[in-house]
Amino acid sequence: MYELKTKENNNDVIEFIENVDSPKKREDAYKLLDIFTETTGYKAKMWGPSIIGFGSYHYSYDSGHEGDAALVGFSPRKAKISLYFAAGDQKREELLNDFGKHTTGKACVYINKVDDIDVDVLKDLINHSIDFLKQNYEVRN
Repeated sequence: MYELKTKENNNDVIEFIENVDSPKKREDAYKLLDIFTETTGYKAKMWGPSIIGFGSYHYSYDSGHEGDAALVGFSPRKAKISLYFAAGDQKREELLNDFGKHTTGKACVYINKVDDIDVDVLKDLINHSIDFLKQNYEVRN
């Protein structure tokens, strides 16, 4: 059976941010921590070794695979900052049109720095993602 690697854990969020090598990425991580905490109302938790997540939901697929994931989150990685939102709906794509400088993967949105994006659109993306997940999955906290 597949073992999910990215699980919520009790690692310290502030300690993780303090160990980010780049001073600018560390500063951006603190900005994002404030934005996500204020916007979601959830306490930041570590998911796996490097994702800071907010809230959680339970998912299950037709294949039988199921698990828990953060509603939204971010990770200050070496190359870019990864932002995690729900994927698969048109509203997210519309919001990203006004987001600022970014690239996207299937579920991730990548930015170089917070100064490159519109923080109000970031808050809209966070809220929309949570609303979308609440409508489609069992939200845990």
